[in-house]
Amino acid sequence: MPDPFKKLVSTLESRISGIAAKSLSGIPSELGTITESGLKLDSFKYAIPDYLVAEWVTQLEIPAFSLVGMMTAPVNEDGGAVGGAVPSQRTRFDYEESKIEEVRLNWSASMKPGDRVLAVPVNGGKDAVVVCKVVSSNG
Repeated sequence: MPDPFKKLVSTLESRISGIAAKSLSGIPSELGTITESGLKLDSFKYAIPDYLVAEWVTQLEIPAFSLVGMMTAPVNEDGGAVGGAVPSQRTRFDYEESKIEEVRLNWSASMKPGDRVLAVPVNGGKDAVVVCKVVSSNG
């Protein structure tokens, strides 16, 4: 059975790439690296300590899909089995298509020193907005 999350990730990546391409056409952008002291643009020798990060809010559309797994009951708040909990037989879980409004993509929470990013200089080069993290197509 194909992994439904691969399709979801692929759809998100495709939509975000399209939005970014439309947003950035005609705007000079450049690569940079997140450092311990800020954002280091490839064309500027100093790190920018107070850079901005684009916020993306979107609607998440989850297609209908099924997963096969087991249920365990009872469980505690962390999902760990309680007392004499016994797993069920393998069970199929069917999920209906759904839409979730105002999903935030919080890139700044996962950015760390060494990450390569695409940035747009603004305010005459005094500030920079990180648009997204950039990764190699080779993984």
